[in-house]
Amino acid sequence: MTTTSHSNDYRDAGIVQFGTGRFLLAHVDALVSESLERGESNERIVVVQSSTREEGKRKARLLAEQRRYPVRIRGRRDGATIDREQVVDSVAGCLIAAEQWDALKRHVVEHARIIVSNTADNGYEVGDDSSLASVPASFPGKLTQLLRARFEAGNDGLTILPCELIEHNASRLKSLVTAMARRDGGCFRDSEAFIDWLDHRCVWADTLVDRIVSAPLEPLGAIAEPYALWAIQRRPGLAIPCHHPDVQIVDDLGPQSVCKLHILNLAHTYLVDRWQRADRPVEFVREAMARPELGEPLRALLDDEVLPTLAAALPLDELERYRDVTLERFANPFLDHRLADIAQYHASKLERRLRPVAEKARLQGRPIPRLDEALS
Repeated sequence: MTTTSHSNDYRDAGIVQFGTGRFLLAHVDALVSESLERGESNERIVVVQSSTREEGKRKARLLAEQRRYPVRIRGRRDGATIDREQVVDSVAGCLIAAEQWDALKRHVVEHARIIVSNTADNGYEVGDDSSLASVPASFPGKLTQLLRARFEAGNDGLTILPCELIEHNASRLKSLVTAMARRDGGCFRDSEAFIDWLDHRCVWADTLVDRIVSAPLEPLGAIAEPYALWAIQRRPGLAIPCHHPDVQIVDDLGPQSVCKLHILNLAHTYLVDRWQRADRPVEFVREAMARPELGEPLRALLDDEVLPTLAAALPLDELERYRDVTLERFANPFLDHRLADIAQYHASKLERRLRPVAEKARLQGRPIPRLDEALS
């Protein structure tokens, strides 16, 4: 396939997505596909494979060839058991950055409106990378060069929606791109104009994503729970990737972040603590929820200690809805979520997830025997 045909094929793909991992395939791409199917949006996706892994390139070639793949949705939502297969049809194509960089750059300059990313744990590491390299090694380096090309073409800025599980992910990414543009700008007379364009013409929106994508399907696809959340912070000029009930445009990501960290994540860690003290009688979260000696103390902790403490800052009815959804997700009969996996870095998770709630409760004069026991 020639570079020209890539550009023509992808003309309706305003979303450029960095990452071919199963989370993006079963979350962002699946939500966009459902929105397209209902006729509520018309933005399709060009997926970019940018790692050096040969397995990633193999998957990218398959995605470029097939463009459609299954996602199996299995679990419970709103009291109903769901077990269905969705065909995701939002991917217009897939480019391998190392091999098709010029085609990617042309597409970003001519057709992109939105950049989405979910790079690996070290995805924001720059090291000694430069945006002046023929193909920059890091994601921030690639993004800087692509945005520079769009700026030089005289086109407007893009909306950047990073989905990495990093607090203030867009703000962090913007600071890395701006620093790289400044560092590499010595050979450009309009360096300051580019930095001003990054700052004022591009929209950098923090996001929070949540969906358990439990396993891949071979050769392409994934298994995911019914629950999904893509919360995007409202910004002036924000381009919205799709219209979907699970895509929420919010003024403040704070409430979602608090609920995820101090209800969902806290509950996982507390369940692991009870499981360890009981000498690890089961393997999976769903099995623990079915054991009264493990599930009942978790419910009591949330009802008696956590929710009343958090209700000093957030509406109790919203906290109760989030608790109910969380417990329903934990009891998903199809999900093999290993407690041993959640138990990794347990001590640091106790400090990050439970300790702040315990400290708030103490300031409120609230007794918290279960939190105190877990933290002892």
